[in-house]
Amino acid sequence: MYNSKRTADAESSRRFLLKRFPKNLKQLKKLMNISISPEAIFHIGSFPVTNTIVVTLFISLIIIIVSAILKSRVRLVPKGFQNIVEYVLEALLNLADSVTQDRRQSKKFFPIVATIFIFVILTNWVEVVPGLGTIGIFEVHHGEQVLIPFIRSGAADLNLTLALALVSVISAQFLGIAAIGVGKYAKKFFVSPFDRPYFVGTFVGILELVSEVAKLISFSFRLFGNIFAGEVLLTVMLFLVPYFVPLPFLMLELFVGFVQALVFAMLTLVFFKMAVTEAAH
Repeated sequence: MYNSKRTADAESSRRFLLKRFPKNLKQLKKLMNISISPEAIFHIGSFPVTNTIVVTLFISLIIIIVSAILKSRVRLVPKGFQNIVEYVLEALLNLADSVTQDRRQSKKFFPIVATIFIFVILTNWVEVVPGLGTIGIFEVHHGEQVLIPFIRSGAADLNLTLALALVSVISAQFLGIAAIGVGKYAKKFFVSPFDRPYFVGTFVGILELVSEVAKLISFSFRLFGNIFAGEVLLTVMLFLVPYFVPLPFLMLELFVGFVQALVFAMLTLVFFKMAVTEAAH
């Protein structure tokens, strides 16, 4: 009886909304195409070029161009944009020092860590760019016309976050082998069961090996989940209440994007530090 009443109330509310806002609801249904996988904008042969690929390539191109311009115009006494860049890089290097406690190691790890931080934060902040989810092309999917947006954060694509995780984890392996040698690095994962305290070291080594694979999963899904959820939140809020109300959510996503980039970069730095440290068995 109670369930029947709830169903009737829901149906009555749906009919009222369709009658009261027919055009708005139809437009909302067309525009709000929330997809976990990235949407293909065009194809090169059989290869789909998605909106996340376009945005990621655009951000990579900006980083390369700005880096080349700065390198060609570096001054002994910095001013303007060079001041800002040097301040950010110095802050990141000091943060790296607080983790490694070794300036030499910090300088060695810094290029990869800083690049990851800058790339990830710019990729994350794409989700607050005007036009997110609203500028694109209309296509017919499953008999319905939906909007395929041109702009979508690369971090909302699991392929990109997995690729970044692979770069981080594989780089840690190479740095560890280069620092302490193949034999000593292998001893972190493969310990004879006959070495004291007997079998415990072997079990710990297996756990360490499993943790290397777990890093890939945690890295990729943490970043993907946070950014994708933020995009969905912003898309829904912009369509439901398009003026002023979404502003706090935009500020929140800027903060979340910064935190996720910092976490990814700092965890990468910690893994580098652990990789170059000999195992204590």
